[in-house]
This record gives sequence, structure tokens and C-alpha cells, in this order.
Amino acid sequence: MSTVRINDDIKKEVTPILDDLGLSLGEAINVYLKQIIITESIPFKIKKSKYSDEMIAAIKEANEILKDSKKHKSFDNIDDLMEDLNSEE
Repeated sequence: MSTVRINDDIKKEVTPILDDLGLSLGEAINVYLKQIIITESIPFKIKKSKYSDEMIAAIKEANEILKDSKKHKSFDNIDDLMEDLNSEE
């Protein structure tokens, strides 16, 4: 038997998912470790997320809009949005 340290927030999120799958946390960890043995690798791709410059700019713009939403138009429904878009032509 071994002891594994698990972040409390991760444990809280994963436990209900594993319960729905009929697995305990220990069983899920054993499945993961067994897959490492079978594949002789980590059984999923591990890579750093990389956002494009365009995506980073869009995220910054969205954050600025959220900070001062009174400077930006908002719409309650798609019809009002479309009307506004069509009137700018």
C-alpha cells in the first residue's frame, strides 16, 4: 500500500465523476497506473497549451469589456443584435 497526496480541490471535483462511473479514487488511480504499465507511457498526450496572438488579444479584449461593460453595447436578444449590425452598414 502507498500514500498519494491529492489536491483537495481536485479530489472534490473528481469524486462525483468517479462515483457516477462506479469507481473509487483508489481504483481510478490503479487503472491509470495499469495503463502506464500496458502502454509503457503516460496514457494521454501531455502538452503545454499555447494560444495564438489573436486568441490572447481576444481574451484581453473580453476582459476589458467585462471590466467596463457600460462603454460597450449589449443586447438582450439576437434580433436586437442583428438589427444593430445591419444598421451600421
